[in-house]
Order: sequence, then structure tokens, then C-alpha cells
Amino acid sequence: MATQEEAVGTDRIQHTLVGLGASRASREAESWRDLRIGTQVLMYLALGIMSILLLFPFVWMVSTALRPSGYDFDTSLIPRPHVAFENFVLAWNYPDTMFPQYTINSVIIAVVGTILAVTLNTLSGFAFSKYQFFGRDVLFLIVIATMMIPFQVIMIPVYVTLATFGLVNTYWGVILPSTASAFGIFLIRQFMQSIPNELLDAARIDGTSELGIFAWIVVPLSMPAIAVFAILHFVFLWNDYLIPLLVMNRQEMYTLQLGIKGFMTEYQAKWNFLMAMTLVSLIPTVGVFLFFQQYFVRGIAMTGMKG
Repeated sequence: MATQEEAVGTDRIQHTLVGLGASRASREAESWRDLRIGTQVLMYLALGIMSILLLFPFVWMVSTALRPSGYDFDTSLIPRPHVAFENFVLAWNYPDTMFPQYTINSVIIAVVGTILAVTLNTLSGFAFSKYQFFGRDVLFLIVIATMMIPFQVIMIPVYVTLATFGLVNTYWGVILPSTASAFGIFLIRQFMQSIPNELLDAARIDGTSELGIFAWIVVPLSMPAIAVFAILHFVFLWNDYLIPLLVMNRQEMYTLQLGIKGFMTEYQAKWNFLMAMTLVSLIPTVGVFLFFQQYFVRGIAMTGMKG
């Protein structure tokens, strides 16, 4: 009997210990779950606050663009006494401005400049990544080092060079200074290094020319990086203010960014018209980014992992 009672007691103790262990494990799991939920709440709260801070300038710009004339300095986010959608038409047709011509100039500069820059920088990246020649690494370091030189340092030599070749007040005067991009060469070169050399050698054995290898093999495989550079360069050319200000001194050659400045005079600024045209100028860049968003994200991710 004593042995049976001891066995029963032992079983009860074991069941009690198992129950205590399960209860403790359950409490620990609940604690970890509560901690994870609390962490997620704090993270979403922080992201929400940062999103509001980042979006507030855009909201204020939209609000200002929709304020009626005479209420330009109203600080409320809701336009009063009414929402003035006519500001976009009035700003577009504002006297002494040529916004249709400004827009055409910006489109020509951005599109032609992007095509030219993508072509030249892709060829340069291909040469630096897939060909061995004397001084290649030193030359590449020199190209990368130019990224540390601010444009303001070389602004006057650039203008003198453009004036010497008669490129002042021309589209090429705005396009050419930014065509050779050290960032573009670096970005595309790093991506192309991930393309196996054996693939190119196999194409050479099949009789494909070097230009054919570039056009039919390297470029299609490098489209993510090329798309990233094309988007960034298009946005740069579209939003650039300094180079057009340096090169263009005739009103009919102004870009959209120079034309927008026309709403700011020595004594006042027409903020509602200024913000309205600023919103209009954002449409192409936002549209290009949304259209090529998948290529942009994939290109940034793949370029960061390879090379």
C-alpha cells in the first residue's frame, strides 16, 4: 500500500510540475505576444507621425494652390471662402508668361537628354565592366572622384565652354553638361559586373559582334539598372533650375522651372499661382516614377546586392 501511495504521490507531483511548466510557458508566450504587439503599435505610430510630417508640405502646397486671389497669405489648410480651381487656368494663361512654350522646352530637354545620357553612360559602364585595358581602374577612380566636385565650382568654366561653342540659348546647352554622369557610369557598371563573362564569350564564339553583344545581351539583362538611371536623370533634367538659369537668357527658351519663378517679383509673390504651376510641374515626374516603379525598386535592390 505504501508503495502504491508513493507512486500516486509521485504522479501527482509530476502532473503538478507539468501543469506549472505549461502555465509558465503560456504566460511567457503571452508576454512575448504582448511585447510584439506593443512594438508593432509603436512602429506604426512612429511611421504615421513621420508620414504626416512628410506629407504636410505637399498638403500645404495643394491648399495654397486652391486659395482664391487676395487670400494668398491665409494660413488655414482649407481654402476660404471657396476652392479656386480656376487658379490653374489663370496661372497657365498668366500675362507675360509662355507656359505652353516652357513646357515644350522642358519636355524636349528632359526626353532628349535622358535618351542621350542613358546611351552614353550605358556604353561607358559596359566598357568599364567587361573590357580590360591599360589604366582602366585608375580612370574609373577618376570618374568616381568627379562626384565630389560641386557644380558651383565648375559653373563658370562650363558657361565659357558653352558660349565658345555657341550653345547659349540652345537645348544642347542644357542637355550636354549633365550627359556624362559619374553616378550613372558607376550604377550601370556595378550592375553589369554581375553578368557572367562566359555568356559574352559564348556569344563571341557564335560570331556575334561586340555591338551585338551589347545591344542584344547586356542591355536586356541590365534593364533594371538602366531604368533606375533613366528615371533619376529624367527627374533631374525636369526639375533642374541652375543650368537653365545659366544658359537661357531669352524668355522663349525658358524651362518650366524658370517660368514658375515669374510669379515671384521684387515686391510680392503670387503664392496661389506659384503653387498651382508647381503642382502641374510635378505631374510628369510623378507619372514617370509610378509607371516605372517596379523597375525602379527592382533595380535599386539588385544593384545593391550585386557588383
